Amino acid sequence: MSIDDLDGVFAALADPMRRQLLDELVGRGEASASALAVVVPVSRQAVLKHLNVLDDAGLVTARRSGREVLYRARPERLQATAARMSELAARWDERLDQIKRIAES
Repeated sequence: MSIDDLDGVFAALADPMRRQLLDELVGRGEASASALAVVVPVSRQAVLKHLNVLDDAGLVTARRSGREVLYRARPERLQATAARMSELAARWDERLDQIKRIAES
């Protein structure tokens, strides 16, 4: 996962409404913007804008079902982000261990 990909995911998750919509999709499996607008305090149009940001970040996917567009969370994108963050944390731990060894010698 590239830095640009990570930036997109973090920017999308920075907004509490988008996190709430993502949580709702994880719980439901899939839902339309209209169905999601019922459970959040914003309009359907605002929900659509948030879903577009989540889609651009690769956190949700959309599919047409008749006249509706149904959205589904993409947990693999969050898993890839978590894996990348774990790699970065491990690198920092290694660097801190090196600094500690140098300081103690």
